[in-house]
Amino acid sequence: MKRFQYSLLTLACLNANLAMANESQVNSDIERISVYEQQNRVVMNSGLATKSDMSLMETPAPVVIVDKALIESQGIDSLQDVIRNVSGLTQAGNNYGIGDNLVIRGLGANYTYDGMYGGAGLGNTFNPTRSLTNVESIEVLKGPATGLYGMGSAGGVINLIEKKPQFNEQHTLEMDIGQWDSYSLALDSTNAITDDLAYRVMAKTASSDGFRDLKEQRDEIYSSLKYVLNDQQSFVLSGAYIKDAIAVDSIGHPIRIFNSESVNGLTAGEVSGADLVNDPTASGLQLSEAQRNELANSLASNDGLTPFNFGTNGIISPMAKDNEGEELRFKLAHNYYISDDLFLNQQLQYRNYTSSFARQTGAYNYVYWNRRGIINQDPRAPLVVDNVLHPFAARRQEYRQVEADEKSWQYFLDLRYDFMLGNIENELLVNANYEDRDIRFKQYSIYDADKVIKNNDGEVIYQGALPYIFDIRQPNWPTGEFADYDPLKTSDYNKKVQAWGVGLQHVAYINDKITTRIGVAHNRIKQSYEHFGVDPRYSQSRANPTPEANTSDSGLTYNLGATYQVNADMALFLNHSKGRTAYSVLGSVAGNEADRDDSESVSNDLGFRFKAFDDQLLASIVVFESARTNLEYANPLYEAGVSAPNVVESFFDGEEQTKGVEIDLNAYLNDQWKVNINGVYQDARDKTNPNSSSFDTRQKGVPYVTASSWVTYSAALFELPHAVDLSAGLTFVDKRSTNSSSFGIDNGYVPAYTVYDAAVSYKADNWQMQLNINNLFNKNYYSKAMFLGGMPGEERNAKLSFSYTL
Repeated sequence: MKRFQYSLLTLACLNANLAMANESQVNSDIERISVYEQQNRVVMNSGLATKSDMSLMETPAPVVIVDKALIESQGIDSLQDVIRNVSGLTQAGNNYGIGDNLVIRGLGANYTYDGMYGGAGLGNTFNPTRSLTNVESIEVLKGPATGLYGMGSAGGVINLIEKKPQFNEQHTLEMDIGQWDSYSLALDSTNAITDDLAYRVMAKTASSDGFRDLKEQRDEIYSSLKYVLNDQQSFVLSGAYIKDAIAVDSIGHPIRIFNSESVNGLTAGEVSGADLVNDPTASGLQLSEAQRNELANSLASNDGLTPFNFGTNGIISPMAKDNEGEELRFKLAHNYYISDDLFLNQQLQYRNYTSSFARQTGAYNYVYWNRRGIINQDPRAPLVVDNVLHPFAARRQEYRQVEADEKSWQYFLDLRYDFMLGNIENELLVNANYEDRDIRFKQYSIYDADKVIKNNDGEVIYQGALPYIFDIRQPNWPTGEFADYDPLKTSDYNKKVQAWGVGLQHVAYINDKITTRIGVAHNRIKQSYEHFGVDPRYSQSRANPTPEANTSDSGLTYNLGATYQVNADMALFLNHSKGRTAYSVLGSVAGNEADRDDSESVSNDLGFRFKAFDDQLLASIVVFESARTNLEYANPLYEAGVSAPNVVESFFDGEEQTKGVEIDLNAYLNDQWKVNINGVYQDARDKTNPNSSSFDTRQKGVPYVTASSWVTYSAALFELPHAVDLSAGLTFVDKRSTNSSSFGIDNGYVPAYTVYDAAVSYKADNWQMQLNINNLFNKNYYSKAMFLGGMPGEERNAKLSFSYTL
């Protein structure tokens, strides 16, 4: 039973609920703490994949851990910055600059704090941007894990381990200053109140004018109490309040819409005015010879392929409104060592997140496009006003004002029993989960003059009032307020999603070489939708409220895996998992047979792990195939009111699929050298609709290759009493598709880039100073793919940090 005793001891440390540590708990708690500190050099154990705190060498699943030391050495303070440390974790395409919106292996990710829901995902359009203020480390589980973590995304779980109360007194003050008038001030205080009660309080305020004036203001406070009832039971009560305002850039730098196929494959750098012919039927915009020459002369060689570079400028209207988020979170966790072989963990969480913002969703610069046989058909055409051509104009603008309020409850129960069966050590986990999300959502839109709505008699009942942007390089902005431009209410509803499930998992340590895991769960998801009515000018058919409709679906999910340890330092593992989730936490339901079943996902992994340098190096190589399945697409043979009853409206066998190979390595080679290396080759494909011309195309924003490294060397310099840490790293991201065939730029992409970063840090007995320099060589690049464009990455910048600990 030695393995189980060790596992129970470290579970409370590494599974988000650190064990009791007051003086009355003698050797057992001392062991828990020392094990945790030892593993904090190179983490060899994780409870994320199985909730049983297995050794990673025995874990039959792909898990990557980003520890505290790596986070601190890189000077990062948001989840966005962590992605460089985990293979296959990348930015999603088309996220409009709101929230984190990360993907694992090209598929959606779950966000959790200590295993509990952390907001967004599952098709949500309003998202928090998560900071690392109260985060100790980060674990990433790749592939579906519905049985252990409830309703989840196909790509996997990003689990943020929060800081917990300690019985040893410690008070830390941290200050940062940096580029663009950036600053932050944070206080972290923890201590024992009594022999059985400890507290922790963490507060931070941060502000930045931001690169390209993308401002950010954030205030956070986290508090927690840990109460040790006796040697067997402990409770942790925690609360979090976050209020932030983050500027939204929905467009970045757009790709000018020039379609090469419309001019016999000529690139934008090759065409002349004579090539940009008018539509022969006179159906499209008719340009004079001088205007066609002017249009051709405006083209750069990369137009229609890569974003138009504005430098540090952007199309961000003063009428846009920051994403103002407010989050309140409470959680109660209970650990109970019922006996040496029986352990119970319970967690109950309430979370409320509100968000409001106004953003632009369109600013399309049409240049030349033969769309459906008509050249430059309005409004997808260059802008001509009073016979004056504006080649850099933006058309079809829309601003959306969003108000959202999400309330959620979540309860998890995990009961684990450890036993011997013959010579085989076994772990049996029984788990149950329940979650309830209630989302109130409103949206209003305003448009430019390209938006015209007519009634059934052909009369114009709405026309957009926003002024055109005549030149995206020097925009003329609308004046006044959002409400001055006759907004239409385009969404107004309440969506509820409830999910519950029960699961059973068995882990067998058959001998020193073979470990198996079998997990099965039954999950049920119920969705309800109540529509409160929109502006009748926007949609007469949806103008009036409708009764609440609901639908539900259930099914089995499972995880199957095995690990074979070739020797003490090498292991092979296989993993096959299936998950299910709501196809969209915001999507409408009709409450009848037209409602589709839950979305499903599958993942297959073949992995190789090895360790070295007395367990201070751990690496993994994984070949994988992951997919989100049973996706809906329309039947082209179906016509409402015409087709025979046996002709279905939709099919449900589409999928999003990613195949690839990934590597992750973390090492503390000796007292001087620390190394993190990771990389992935992945082919993420959209195979949703075989009837579409874009079938089997690359997923937007997901690169084929990413690679990153971070190396720290501790050097004795200048006869200082302590070592100086010198760090350097690089990040390579391959080009990313914008996959915009519906806008005439089928081959659009965001270019590849390599960025170098460096840091120097000095830590004395109770204070530390660190300088981080990012984008060392001031590379011009795009950090992520946007909708029809790219988000410019930050220019060279520096941050100076200072901390003092009592």
